[in-house]
Amino acid sequence: MIHLDWDSRETIKAVKCVHTDAEKYIVNRALTAGNTYEVKNETEEFYFVVDNTGKVGGYYKDYFQDISS
Repeated sequence: MIHLDWDSRETIKAVKCVHTDAEKYIVNRALTAGNTYEVKNETEEFYFVVDNTGKVGGYYKDYFQDISS
C-alpha cells in the first residue's frame, strides 16, 4: 500500500513539465509548463509527482522531461 505514504517518501528524481496539452483530461489545473516536480513513484507509463495541489498525482510521462542525472 505504497500510496498511503507517497508524500513522505524520498524523491526518486526531478522532472520538468514541458506541456499541459492533454487530449482527454484537464491537467493544467495541477501542472504548470516549465515547473519542476518531484517524482515519488514511477511506472512504465506514469510519473507520480507532487503537483500544484500539494498532493501526489499520476500523470503520463509525455508531459515531462527528465532533468536528474
